[in-house]
Formats: sequence, C-alpha cells, structure tokens
Amino acid sequence: MASTTPIPVTDFCREEYGIREISPDSLLRYGLALLVIAGADGEVAPAELRWLLDHQRKVGAPPEILAEYESFDVRGADLAEVFQAVRVDSTSWQGARHLLYHAAQMASSDGVLHTAERNRVLEAARWLDVTEDIALALIALVELERSATALRQSLFGLPRATASR
Repeated sequence: MASTTPIPVTDFCREEYGIREISPDSLLRYGLALLVIAGADGEVAPAELRWLLDHQRKVGAPPEILAEYESFDVRGADLAEVFQAVRVDSTSWQGARHLLYHAAQMASSDGVLHTAERNRVLEAARWLDVTEDIALALIALVELERSATALRQSLFGLPRATASR
C-alpha cells in the first residue's frame, strides 16, 4: 500500500471504535492480523474471509486493501510482525482487545466458535499480553451478542443472521 494519506472512516467506525481516520497501512495490517489469527491452522475459512471483507467495508477500507486480504497467504505469517505497526488516531481505542474481539467474531462467523478457534483467540491473547480473563470476557461478549441478535430476529420473525454479521 503506497499511500500514507489517512483514510477517512465511516460513521460506523467513528461510533463503534472512536476512530476518525486511519492510515492505509494500519488498516491493512489490522485485517492481516485477523487473517493470521484465523489462519493459524494454515487456512482461512470462506466464512471468515467474508466476515473480514464485510467488516472492513463497513469501516471504510478501499477496494485495493480488500484485494490484499483476499490474496494474503497466512502460512508463515507472524502476528507480532503484522500487528505491531497498527496505529489509530484515538486514545480510547484498545488495539489488542479490539483485535481479539474481532478475531472471535470472525472465527464464529459460521455461527459457532469451535474449541480450536477459541484456543487460537486465547493464544493470540497471550502474545498480545491480554490476560486470559479479559480474553474470555471478550469471547463471552461475542457469544452474548450473537445470542441477542438471534433472539431479536426470532421475536420479529426475521431470518437468521448471515455468516457476515
């Protein structure tokens, strides 16, 4: 990604994360870090990639960054190397916690967080110096939000959420 001009983010990003703008490199690296976690077994599931692409579009990622996600080979990628350069303009943004939260969302994009995926998120937490109790709380938050969405959809007779949510 050649441009260093900050990317203006969407209202969603400002409201959800307190970020007003982000460098193309940081946005790219954040998504790559999610792919590294999701692909710890050497492969990123199609539902996980779809979740990442949908989420990054909501944040304001341009097509060239989305294309880099689609072509990224996770085999041999180092989470430390990828994530260390992520910077945003918000002092309230907690990068490691957000990354784990999004990793749990991405890993459960097929509707369930499997044991291996949960362990992958916990392993990333150790590398990121996030305590296990916080990592488990973030995983529980993702599961709670998924349950609340299912309940709302059921009460209003809506179809179940797609894998991209």
